[in-house]
Amino acid sequence: MNTLSLFELNNLVSTLVEESVPESLWVTGELAEGRPGSGGHYYGELVQKDAQGMKIIARARINIWARNYNMVRVRFLRETGQELRPGMKVQFLVRVTFHEVYGYSLNVLDVDSRYTLGDMARRRQQILAQLEAEGIIDDNRTLPMPYMLRRIAVISSDTAAGYGDFCQQLLHNEWGLYFHVCLFPAFMQGNRVEETVMEALEAIAAQEAEWDAVVIIRGGGAVADLSDFDSYPLAAAVAQFPLPVFTGIGHDRDETVLDRVAHTSLKTPTAVAAFILDYQSQHLAHLQALQDLIVQHVRRHLEREHLRLSHLSHTLPLSFARVRERQEYRLLTLSQQLQQSLLRRFERERHRLDMLQQRTQALDPEVLLQRGYSMTFCNGHLVKDAAQLRAGDRLVTKLAHGEAVSEIVEFSS
Repeated sequence: MNTLSLFELNNLVSTLVEESVPESLWVTGELAEGRPGSGGHYYGELVQKDAQGMKIIARARINIWARNYNMVRVRFLRETGQELRPGMKVQFLVRVTFHEVYGYSLNVLDVDSRYTLGDMARRRQQILAQLEAEGIIDDNRTLPMPYMLRRIAVISSDTAAGYGDFCQQLLHNEWGLYFHVCLFPAFMQGNRVEETVMEALEAIAAQEAEWDAVVIIRGGGAVADLSDFDSYPLAAAVAQFPLPVFTGIGHDRDETVLDRVAHTSLKTPTAVAAFILDYQSQHLAHLQALQDLIVQHVRRHLEREHLRLSHLSHTLPLSFARVRERQEYRLLTLSQQLQQSLLRRFERERHRLDMLQQRTQALDPEVLLQRGYSMTFCNGHLVKDAAQLRAGDRLVTKLAHGEAVSEIVEFSS
């Protein structure tokens, strides 16, 4: 058996690869790693996963040499709107190489943008189909708009120019409208978009009663970063959010999954600000119209009341005179009735007094004495019972004319 050195073995493999593999061929996979390197080259790793997308079943190192990288990058960005980045499904035109020192790798000659666009579109459609199947895709869109749209929770990067433009447009508005705007910071590009935007949404939901709406604005970022918003967890959170969510993260020809599920989707932060101002100014005009209507009603009511008071001021003296006349007549009638009642009462009382006088006179002792009656006194007391008397008592008998004095000599009961 022949013994080979490692170099000889690797050289043999390199020769076999060069002789048996076509000079170039198209290969598909997922870009697992990728980064520009020194000298203008690009280095990365292409993988293939199983049907479940969980396990890597193939792996290869890729190189895009500087002479090809700038051309590949510019065309891919122009056609897809995105940079090459990890997680993308790509189709590369490659040359298979095996180097005695660096081993197996794929030198990328070109890239088919249509494959990546198709995969992105498929991924977007899969997310939308899942949201549709769960019955939540239009939940946020069907939320009623609040009557007053003044308290705005903004999710954006604190350094984003779009956030500053949004605030300035709301602050310096021609109607003098006041808005309370609060920033909930989040990354608007990179692999932390989903995580930080979800955290911001959770923070806003914890104080839901404090806000009228949520605004997610990006502004100033690369078109390539729009795919960060094609996220099922993020889209589901926005779709089911209890407050209306407005987005201003895209450009004229792009719509993300997040735009699709948001209550109102606009292209830029300033477009969102313009929408809010227009909405609020319409309600301001409505309130002003209501105010004018109320003022008109009040004025008409005051005019009617003024006329009524004026009429009353003229009719009141006449009415008072008539009332006074009626009351004077009533008082006169009552006076006459009272006088007659008093006269009748006086007559009745006078008759009663006459009867009492007659009865009193009939009971007068002097009258009784004139009729032949007499009264006997003993020791100054009228004698009514013989049992009160004793032998020897001195009696005075009063007659109609004079008195008779006697002494009890003998007493019998």
